Amino acid sequence: MSVSDLQDNTPASATDIPSLDRLLKSQDFQLLLNTFGRSQVLSALRSYLDTLRVQARAGELMRWAVSTPAISQAIHQQLTALTRPRLQTVFNLTGTVLHTNLGRALLPDAAVQAVVSALTAPVNLEFDLDTGGRGDRDDLIEGLLCELTGAEAATVVNNNAAAVLLMLNALGNRREVIVSRGELVEIGGAFRIPDIMQRAGARLVEVGTTNRTHAADYEHAINPRTAMLMKVHCSNYAITGFSKSVDLADMATIAQRHQLPVTVDLGSGTLLDLSQWGLPREATVRENIQQGADIVTFSGDKLLGGPQAGLLVGRADLIKKIKKNPLKRALRVGKLTLAALEPVLALYRAPEFLAERLTTLRLLTRAQTDMYAQALRLQPIVQNALGVGYRVQVQAMFSQIGSGAMPVDVLPSYGLQLCYAGSGRPGRHLLQLETRLRGLARPVIGRITDDALCLDMRCLGHDEETEFTAQWTELPQ
Repeated sequence: MSVSDLQDNTPASATDIPSLDRLLKSQDFQLLLNTFGRSQVLSALRSYLDTLRVQARAGELMRWAVSTPAISQAIHQQLTALTRPRLQTVFNLTGTVLHTNLGRALLPDAAVQAVVSALTAPVNLEFDLDTGGRGDRDDLIEGLLCELTGAEAATVVNNNAAAVLLMLNALGNRREVIVSRGELVEIGGAFRIPDIMQRAGARLVEVGTTNRTHAADYEHAINPRTAMLMKVHCSNYAITGFSKSVDLADMATIAQRHQLPVTVDLGSGTLLDLSQWGLPREATVRENIQQGADIVTFSGDKLLGGPQAGLLVGRADLIKKIKKNPLKRALRVGKLTLAALEPVLALYRAPEFLAERLTTLRLLTRAQTDMYAQALRLQPIVQNALGVGYRVQVQAMFSQIGSGAMPVDVLPSYGLQLCYAGSGRPGRHLLQLETRLRGLARPVIGRITDDALCLDMRCLGHDEETEFTAQWTELPQ
């Protein structure tokens, strides 16, 4: 007998509540025990029976609620919710490809398979297969990074902020680091370059003004306590109009004249000129090295399209000094990051296949016609699920790269625009609809703009359409 068949709403007493032993021996609970284990079922059941007893004493317990199927279903719901992973897959329909809150870059198949292998079998993380002795985990990716960037040496830590922190502490501790005022950026979470510098033990020396910095500003600031000149790529904002900055090549000339290194925090660094795929031009890591940068730091999970990592490339003597810093061990990456990073870097050896094989680039270069056709296919399904309360239409939209990369550049795309069709202001209704979409088995994340909930198609793969459409029949009310 199912719970839906039990309509006995007469009051029940505490004596009507089945015993724990009787419930555990029932067929309903055997399934729960096999699924969740005895420990979890016992804990949840004891707590739930206590709740039923409280309801009975208050005269609020109904007879249908003390049936074995009803109790079994309640425990199943509790344990299903309790054991559901906190980290869930979602549909990213925000239009932001590298969405920090949604995990940034999606890994290509080659990286996924490499991670699976590293998870399920021993690997030579720090074992030199040639000599049989202990190896250096950086050796797994250093050759590739040097090949792709033209640097002499390389190392890797867990993110770019860590890379900057390590670099500053190793090369500038208790000394001065000269940075243009216009480059003192703040990244997500109120994380600021001056704060990183302070934690690294370096003293910040600001030169120039917010909008204009000249070569002479660097020259005048150099003194015996100067450790380096540092350039920070302003990847998450842009200054336009009456502005001036000093080219890296000119900074390198000044630094070399004073026998100082010049370092670059490139942020969301790229290894290839993206303009060949119709994307905005961005200076590559190799170009920074060629222009005289002694150390370049950049992210692995932004434009590179790999796992979260902070990469440092540059002069061999400086990289060696950085690797000897005690912070390097605290900030080092594990086998999973290295397993994913190596195949991603290897893809760059064949740039002619990159737009097909690197997930991030494939999403960034997705054809508008493809997104338009997908939106047309999904429009009637979404409209039918929402009913007359909403108007669903195919709409031209603009995506963005995300994660602070190229903030003023947008990518034309298509998606579904969900507009409230009732009377009154739409804001509250759109927020409620957004909540309903987040409540799906695989949450759908869009963005509210211009009195509409927009679902951008750029990041919705063709292989995901079946799962996406099936959920609309289960949309919570």
